[in-house]
Amino acid sequence: MSENVKMRAKGAVIGAFIGDALALGPHWYYDLEKFRDDYGEWVDDYTAPKKGRYHEGLDAGDLSQSGYILKMLLESIVENKGYDEKDFCGRMDNDLFPQIDGTPVSGPGNYTSQSIRDAYRNRVLKNRKWGEFEGHADTTEAIERTLGITAYYAGDLKEACKNVYSNTILTQSDELVASMTVAFNAVLWMLINGYPLDEKISGRLMEKVNNKTLPFHAVTGDNLAPPEKGVSEPSRLGRFASPDALLTPSFIARAAEDPGVSIEPAWKVSLVYGMPCAVYHILPSVYYLAARFKDDFESAVLHAVNSGGQNMARAMLTGALVGAQAGIDGIPDRFIKGLREKDRLLKLTERLVD
Repeated sequence: MSENVKMRAKGAVIGAFIGDALALGPHWYYDLEKFRDDYGEWVDDYTAPKKGRYHEGLDAGDLSQSGYILKMLLESIVENKGYDEKDFCGRMDNDLFPQIDGTPVSGPGNYTSQSIRDAYRNRVLKNRKWGEFEGHADTTEAIERTLGITAYYAGDLKEACKNVYSNTILTQSDELVASMTVAFNAVLWMLINGYPLDEKISGRLMEKVNNKTLPFHAVTGDNLAPPEKGVSEPSRLGRFASPDALLTPSFIARAAEDPGVSIEPAWKVSLVYGMPCAVYHILPSVYYLAARFKDDFESAVLHAVNSGGQNMARAMLTGALVGAQAGIDGIPDRFIKGLREKDRLLKLTERLVD
């Protein structure tokens, strides 16, 4: 990697950890009036969870379980000099699962998400092998950890997406979720490599589809022109049903840049696209914030944190995309210093890209 690519890859990883930790306190408030009563009109720093809320007992600057699993995957990649699925699954079995019990309020971060609870029940209670059970959660847990794979494979998009997909289906087997997970990581890969998050990004991604770098099925020509009469469609074998997950970012970026489209203040993007946890609510709002605040890490992530609902996933993924655009030097130093594991995370990220 060039030094610029390394800085953007570091920014993506550290940006994700920061977004995760910033949203730890005010996580999952669907009642925005209660959110403001507990935390004031604007959360601008790390906060501890309130008594009786999610993640109770943790301190400001701690990571949630999503951050814990991302860190665990990065450690596996660094120690094996690449993504080693057997090693990652072993860490899940021997490190994470002994700390949880299949209930929501358990384990690192004092909360275990649905896809991980399902994996725990299949592995520990039913003694099924990895790769031999399905997970139907429609959430962003796989994206939250696989962004580390993309940061490592910043020089090889095809290898990045192959490993992202393989890791995703360990816990979430729905093809729509998998396609959106791979698409997000393809966008992240482009940003790490210096491409802008603008209305042209989907066209650039479609070029990767046409040369078989990305595993998406498409029948249209350039600029989504209709196919020629009599020409057979490409094979769908090993490819997602459509490229629509790759097209979303351009439309969202165009909306973010269009003066005729107004979401004010920007945190209300959660009201436009939806506050719940499903991937189809989270990703449009993430793309919007990352396109609107391309180089302004603080504004992007804090609007995500203050947006309510599943603001942790929104902040974590926004942090990754804007961290990739701004680079680690573009992240305000106070956010890095506020991470309780900052030294370990910085060292791990340094090893990952070097």
